[in-house]
Amino acid sequence: MFLKKKLVYFKVKSCKSNNNLVKLAIYKKLLGMEIKKNPKSNLENYSKLFMQLGLVLALFVTYVAIEKKTFDRQFGDLGDVNMNADMEEEIPITERIEPEIPKTPPPPTPEKIEVVEDEKEVEETVIESTETDENEAVEVEDIDEVEEAEEVIEDVPFTIIEDVPVFPGCKGNKKELKSCFNKQMQKHFGRKFNADLPNDLGMSPGKKRIIMLFKINKVGDIVDIRAKAPHPRLEKEAIRIIKLLPKMKPGRQRGKAVGVKYTLPMRIEVE
Repeated sequence: MFLKKKLVYFKVKSCKSNNNLVKLAIYKKLLGMEIKKNPKSNLENYSKLFMQLGLVLALFVTYVAIEKKTFDRQFGDLGDVNMNADMEEEIPITERIEPEIPKTPPPPTPEKIEVVEDEKEVEETVIESTETDENEAVEVEDIDEVEEAEEVIEDVPFTIIEDVPVFPGCKGNKKELKSCFNKQMQKHFGRKFNADLPNDLGMSPGKKRIIMLFKINKVGDIVDIRAKAPHPRLEKEAIRIIKLLPKMKPGRQRGKAVGVKYTLPMRIEVE
């Protein structure tokens, strides 16, 4: 048996065919062996199954095709757009109605005027001409001269006066004269004020304020003196000091001497 197989092997090997399957078939045939097929590899066993699957698939595709709904696309007619249609405006034709002219009533009949004869004679008034002859002399009556009333300027506050009153000894322009006046007034009060008076009156310690008001009249005299202080004796003392002021050059407004109102506030220290 072994020798037989060996001999067959050499015969198959000496075969000129290059196909291994052919060589295998020859080898098995020489040995007297039949090629056995595997029953599992037989495809005819699954033919019924494949047929059933094909029928099911065909039925499914048919069902889907029947149930699917399709709609035809329809496009409405948009019509032609006329651009000139909107631009043209229809103007309604109106009928002109003429207003009715009211009829004017006829004029009233004039009353009959009876002419009455007047026997009285009417004297005619002769209007003399007012025109004068160039050669005729014209008499001119005397015209009384009317004296203009002098403008009265009331008293002016010191802060707005055009030309301030001049304190004796002050010189310079308007601004310098105003500053000098204020300084001289403060010095005058400091020199003449009785510093022991507040202590004699038993006033409480602290700062006390005294306000003096007066007027420099048109001739430079000090008039209308008033004072405000925390004690009547201080008011009298303030009035006494203002009366001691010298005569001054009066202030002027619009080039005329006027009365000037002045206010002098002072503070004193009570220890």
